[in-house]
Amino acid sequence: MKFSRADRSRLAEWWFTVDHVLLYAILIVVAAGIVLSLAASPAVALKKGLPAYYFVERHVVFSLLGVMLMLAVSLLEPPFVRRLSLVILTAAMAGLVAVYFVGEELNGARRWLSIEGHSIQPSEFAKPAFVVVSAWLLAEQRRRPDMPALPFAFFLFALLAGLLVVQPDIGQTLLIAAVWIAMLFVSGVMIRSAAVALLLGGVGLYGAYLYFPHVTQRIDRFFNPQSGDFSQGDRAIRSFVEGGFFGRGPGEGTIKTSLPDAHTDYIFAVVAEEYGAIACLALLALFAFIVVRALNHAEGEPEAATRLGIVGLALMFGFQALINMGVNVGLLPAKGMTLPFLSAGGSSMLAISLTLGMLLALTRRRADADRLKKPPLMPSLPSLGARRETRM
Repeated sequence: MKFSRADRSRLAEWWFTVDHVLLYAILIVVAAGIVLSLAASPAVALKKGLPAYYFVERHVVFSLLGVMLMLAVSLLEPPFVRRLSLVILTAAMAGLVAVYFVGEELNGARRWLSIEGHSIQPSEFAKPAFVVVSAWLLAEQRRRPDMPALPFAFFLFALLAGLLVVQPDIGQTLLIAAVWIAMLFVSGVMIRSAAVALLLGGVGLYGAYLYFPHVTQRIDRFFNPQSGDFSQGDRAIRSFVEGGFFGRGPGEGTIKTSLPDAHTDYIFAVVAEEYGAIACLALLALFAFIVVRALNHAEGEPEAATRLGIVGLALMFGFQALINMGVNVGLLPAKGMTLPFLSAGGSSMLAISLTLGMLLALTRRRADADRLKKPPLMPSLPSLGARRETRM
């Protein structure tokens, strides 16, 4: 793609201000997801009585839609990103309320709405929107102490967490809580507020353990692996041993034939068995690079709301990937968290694309920020009279 510096179109402006390295890294992850879906999805589709490439074709379609959504959102300026987030968050909250009454129940949880034959998970879209809106509220708390932004941010978090818990979706609740507490620390609000949020998070996790049987079972199973219950997690861990450093070869893995979620929650285990630990480490490094690259942008961002938004979106992306990988290698209890751009799932793919589209928009170079960091193009020249005085 080539543009002239004299071109003042919106697309040309975007091309000269977007972080090309960050964009290319994201597109590499998207491409890797399409390739890896060929390894994990056909076996699952055949077990479900579907055409072999049913999930692969869906993955390709949603990947292309996701890239288009990401690029479209990345064209926006930060104020428009915040307005879009407010609209999306309002719609997602309404969707979370509707899920409780008319949502589809699957495995004891109500998380999906059926619209025209398509399942939509509102919580996936609520996450990036909540991060951007919270970033603005926390920034306003610092800029205008007279505005009750911090209490409203706490209320917004409590409302979203409550809607997720009643589904129940403890994994997403913990993810949002972790990102929000990190944003509290970065924003520089009172440490007491962040400590209260951390304490509430711990109490909420203990309550989930006491009152949700599936959470109790997963945590007990995690701390007591000798119980003899060979779950998906046990099979996923064994795949890392069987794959070794370089894997058994493309198409040679067996985990995808024994796990119903091999194409979603446990695709990282499929990668380990067929492509080896080296490929898994390469994926981990790629995810880490995207997060670190975004955080470097946040370090030099002068506007507080934009800086906090970058931090929150980057951590949301990174934490979700870490949780999925941690479950696959047995470091965390099973949580039903997808691996960004690699796991199958339309809502997850579009929501992650929305997240990174907002991240690309907020990390673009802007004239005001550049003037704060760079010296003028040419130094000011002394006046003619001053030069004459110097010669005299």
